[in-house]
Amino acid sequence: MPSMLDLRRRIRSVKNTQQITRAMKMVAAARLRRSQERVLNARPYATQMRHFLSSLAARTEDRSHPLLTGRPVRKVLLILVTADRGLAGAFNANLIRAAQKYLAEHRDVEISIMAAGRKGRDFFRKRQVPMTAEYANIFQRRVEFPRAQEVAAHVIELYSKQEVDAVDLIYSEFKSLLTARLGQIRLLPFKPEEAPKGETLVDYIYEQPPEEIFAHLLPRYIESQIYLALLESQASEFAAKMTAMDTATRNATELIGSLTLNMNRVRQAAITKELIEIVSGAAAL
Repeated sequence: MPSMLDLRRRIRSVKNTQQITRAMKMVAAARLRRSQERVLNARPYATQMRHFLSSLAARTEDRSHPLLTGRPVRKVLLILVTADRGLAGAFNANLIRAAQKYLAEHRDVEISIMAAGRKGRDFFRKRQVPMTAEYANIFQRRVEFPRAQEVAAHVIELYSKQEVDAVDLIYSEFKSLLTARLGQIRLLPFKPEEAPKGETLVDYIYEQPPEEIFAHLLPRYIESQIYLALLESQASEFAAKMTAMDTATRNATELIGSLTLNMNRVRQAAITKELIEIVSGAAAL
């Protein structure tokens, strides 16, 4: 049985850990609020951009732009968005598991990974999976749009040079504090979305030729989708980290209570033992 001194040291250690987890929870909550605002501001832009390009593509016959041209899929680029740090529950594990499932389901094509985030990069680097590019420490601070433009430029270059035939994106879509959904979308080639049944796509009046609009807006569309995915993943990471730290804090409280109870039992046993020794000595005299 542990001694009183051992139990006191352990209680003090758990209390110190509890202070750390409580502070990390507060930091994650503050950063989550800012990230959630940025996600909500970015979603309408990305959605409207897709609706506009879908309407344009549905009403034009000229689809000669490289980002619209489909071809037989032999090489696929998978963009995996994970976190740079841990302590976020199953956040990184779920994304990595989704990527492994994707690799298993597409064994008939050649797949390379572009890792955005250190956790995904480290995992697949150890397993000798072909890696086209890596963007570590992208989530160390606030996600900036130039980083999304950098990733998008590399993706567009690979697809335009026909080094890959399709580009897929796996990320965590933020829903709420307790809910996140694994998102998987095909970035390239761009495929227009279909109008819901009974509805028609909005028709726009264009001043420029469609090919000129595609040339300017399709790269912007790829940038906006990647930027939104980065924002969604960062918000989901903070939500997962906040939940994990809250659970750790509550577990620490329960552990402190259990250790305190054990310490009281040990102390009571020591007091009882001393009383028995005193009474036994007095009876012997």
